Formats: sequence, C-alpha cells, structure tokens
Amino acid sequence: MRLLSGVCLALSIWLTPAAAGAQPPVWVVKDHDATMVLFGSVHVLPPGADWRPPELTQALAGADQVWFEAPMDAAGLQQATKEAQAHGYLPQGQSLRPMLSKGGRQRLEAAAKLVGLPVAAFDPLEPWFAELLIQDSLFKVIGVDGADGVEQQLWAGLSPGAKRVTLETPEQQIEFFAGAPMSEQLASLEQALKDVPHAKSDYDKLFKAWMDGDIKDLTKEVIDPLRKTTPGLYDRVVRQRNARWVQAIDARLKAKGRTVMVVGMGHLIGPDGVPARLRAQGIEVDGPR
Repeated sequence: MRLLSGVCLALSIWLTPAAAGAQPPVWVVKDHDATMVLFGSVHVLPPGADWRPPELTQALAGADQVWFEAPMDAAGLQQATKEAQAHGYLPQGQSLRPMLSKGGRQRLEAAAKLVGLPVAAFDPLEPWFAELLIQDSLFKVIGVDGADGVEQQLWAGLSPGAKRVTLETPEQQIEFFAGAPMSEQLASLEQALKDVPHAKSDYDKLFKAWMDGDIKDLTKEVIDPLRKTTPGLYDRVVRQRNARWVQAIDARLKAKGRTVMVVGMGHLIGPDGVPARLRAQGIEVDGPR
C-alpha cells in the first residue's frame, strides 16, 4: 500500500482484538494555554473496525478546532475527483504502457485483470492517476472502503462547537502527485504494480501495526518503501508538507485553544514526521517515538 494510502484485510485480523492496552498512537503537545492532539489516520478501514482510542475521543469532545488534510465533505470530495480527472491524463499521442518496463507492462495487465478493468483503460492515464485507479480498485477487491475511513467518520461526527480546519485544498493535494517528475511517477507505479499480488497481506500488516500502535512496523510499512523507491516523491509528498504543518502547529500553540489534528499516519512517524520535527525545535511532545 503505497502512494495515496499512506499512507489499506484478512478476516482473522478484522475479528482479532489488539493486545491489551494497544491502540492507534496519539501524540499530545502543550504550550501554556494551547493543547494540540495529533492522530494519524488510516484512510480506508474494514467495515465495523473499533479503532478509536479513548484519548482521541476525549480530545474531540473538548476541541474547538479539528484539523484535516483536506475537506472531507461531499463538495470537497467532488472537487478532488474533478481535479484528478483534469490533471490525470497524458498529452494526446502519448500512452502509458510504452513508458513502463517489460515487467511493468506484464504486471499492469495482471493488475487490470484482477480488478476487472481492460488494460487499455490505463493507456491515457498519467502514472500517478493509474496508480490511484489501481489502488482504489484493489481496496474494493480486498474489502475495504474510503467511506469507512477515519477522516470521513470524524468529519461527519464532530460536535457543533468544533470548527473544521483544512490544511490543504483538493487542488493542492492533486498537484503534489500530478506535478511530480514523470520519472518519479513511473518508479512509484512500477513498485506499486510489484506490490499488487500481496496487497491484502500488506494491508493486514499496516492495519495491525496501526491498531497495535507499533511505530517501528508502521515506519517499515509506510515510510521506508516510499523514501527508498522514490525519494523525490517522498520529499514532495511527506517532508515538505510536514514542514509546513509544523509551522502551522507552532503558530497555533502560541494562541489559546484545544486542537485535534488528523492526518495520514505516514506524516507522524519516522525522522521527518511531525512529532520528530516538533521535538527537534525543542517543543515537548508526549507520545511514542
């Protein structure tokens, strides 16, 4: 599970509770009259998953602001789809399959068959958009859905007193991928195609590590592959965005208020994660390392 999941189960894992005391990780940052709770999401979840740690529930109940990466209402999701379609196609006369390695073309054919799409449907797509389409289709195959994701559930269920704040627009989020160099897009797609046969077991590992609060395994599953395979894309999608968000957090901590920040899990772990960056600036962060 790579590019757009975060940064996604076998039935036995869905039904097996986490070890006693284990739960998705939460970080807390305090400064005078301000408190910021950081929670890393999994963007797609198996139906009925019991994932909410008590610390998050308590923080949401008292929050006056809840930060999300992007708007998660119907209008925001429609705008994201519109932007993806507007920027997801190759120039006329170009085709995706000739851009791939021989093995990549073979794996694309196998992936298309698995998700029930004609391989020719991928030819006009930019690599990042083809990867998104494959990933979204794979989620349906393995039985998870974005409609059950953390952000969607939290956005819809906020108390009337909590203000929704979005860190980015749908246009900005699409540009992170559509504006990436073609070489990086192709490298990411090639790796994603290699991962297709074990998509379900990869999601198993990711979900279990998240539910167990296992930062080491989460870093191994989410951050390390992206940083190794496509360092430029990692810098664009993870490192640069984290740096901007840390500036926003620092400004919020200088004011009064109780805030919950909900972003993809991949943004809160590893040496470039938001908690690590805050600690590097001398800000005390309570939570896993």
